Amino acid sequence: MYAVIATGGKQYKVSEGDIITIEKLGAETGEKVVFDQVLAVSGDGMKIGAPTVSGATVEASVVAEGRGKKIIVYKYKSKTGYHKKNGHRQAFTKVKIEKING
Repeated sequence: MYAVIATGGKQYKVSEGDIITIEKLGAETGEKVVFDQVLAVSGDGMKIGAPTVSGATVEASVVAEGRGKKIIVYKYKSKTGYHKKNGHRQAFTKVKIEKING
């Protein structure tokens, strides 16, 4: 059984027991979270929502929070002497999918 959920402006295909990295939720480690934006659920048959499946939820627990690998943003314009170097680390939350209700 799997489900497609939407969180943080992205869509994820999840199954029970999966550990996924999503956009930061601001929840503490060990805390339970419920995703109610379920776009599709596969079980006895495929249920596809318009836009979401009514009554379907995905329960998960927060495993960790952190920041991703640093990426370098370098802006440069030729012949003008303009250059700017900037770094960015995206915050994330790792969650473990506990149960799919649908």
